[in-house]
Amino acid sequence: MRPRTAWQAMALHPLSFLTSAWPWRSLAYLAGGVLVGAVAALVFAAGLVAGVVLLVVLVGVAPLVGVVLSSVTVAAVERRRLRLVDLDALPDPHRAPPAPGLRAWAATRLREQVTWRELLFTLLSVAALWWLDLLVLAFSLGLPVLLFASTDSQTWPWTVFGAIVLLASPYTVTSWAGARAAFARTFLAPRDAELGEALREVRASRARLIDSFDAERVRIERDLHDGVQQHLVSLGVTLGLMRLDAPDDSPLATGLDEAERRLAATHAELRSLVRGLHPPVLTDHGLAAAVEDFAARFPLPVDVDLVLPRRLPRPLETGAYYLISEALTNVARHSGANRAWVHGRCRSDLLVLEIGDDGCGGAEPDEGTGLTGLADRLTALEGRMRISSPVGGPTLVHVEIPCRCA
Repeated sequence: MRPRTAWQAMALHPLSFLTSAWPWRSLAYLAGGVLVGAVAALVFAAGLVAGVVLLVVLVGVAPLVGVVLSSVTVAAVERRRLRLVDLDALPDPHRAPPAPGLRAWAATRLREQVTWRELLFTLLSVAALWWLDLLVLAFSLGLPVLLFASTDSQTWPWTVFGAIVLLASPYTVTSWAGARAAFARTFLAPRDAELGEALREVRASRARLIDSFDAERVRIERDLHDGVQQHLVSLGVTLGLMRLDAPDDSPLATGLDEAERRLAATHAELRSLVRGLHPPVLTDHGLAAAVEDFAARFPLPVDVDLVLPRRLPRPLETGAYYLISEALTNVARHSGANRAWVHGRCRSDLLVLEIGDDGCGGAEPDEGTGLTGLADRLTALEGRMRISSPVGGPTLVHVEIPCRCA
């Protein structure tokens, strides 16, 4: 799996991570955090002092409003800086002002909820985050340099300690950088109500596309079941009647026996295909029963532990079933595993699924292992997926899908 964040790079490839650019990107992110935080602290302090002093003559409102709006700039810089440790861009949720000019821009920003989240993030950055950035850098890099500089024959244990701290510094710096980036995303990521109309329409159109695919799948399954299968059954009856009229040892009897065997094999394959297109057990009994039915026919042993409090909405149930079946199919095709497992629970407003195997690992979404298809289906369900697949295994696919199923 090609890492998209510094955290993923460190978790998936802990050794090759040291020779990659991620430790340096994390170092630049924290160093930039110290610089941005220090400048923001000076601007906030100056704005607050000016606002309080001038508030006596009713002019101080302008500096205080400026302090609030300056958080928009801090947040914009932070969104750009996040690309150092997270390759997934964070969109700007601010709306365009209805008219040109500073007054319209300020009025629009002050009415937006995201501005006040950005203000809270900036206050936390000024009060704590940049100090923590500085502390992590001082401990990881400054302390070893200080210990090396003061080394003598009596303080060699401290030199060893400094060397250990320095060797661990890429992991220390990256760990804090990842935690800080996740914290920033919590405040600065757009909420659903703040997404642009175009992006909402993209999501809706993707969901409609998946629904149309599923509806077409159901139609094909019904046509095969009611049409082709019935014709095959009728053909089998005709062959059976012909076989009764043919002498036992004649070439005609031999040919009819072979035709019946091939027809039976074709019918079995078609029945399996129909069941895979849209299994009736999914419609009749729900996700857990459908997954257990699929696992019973799977070429590898599959442990199914899927406990749901009730039936899920049909689109979610269908999407989750095909996601699990595709993940298990990937196991059979690529993993070389001896067994697999499926675990699922509802936790508050999330459906949490885990599909794992004891195979050789090394799953890469960009190398045609089927994981890209899983990610596309999850995007339509507004879910997210994390994959742990070190070389040598095991592989674990962790999926979270929004659903009020509890």
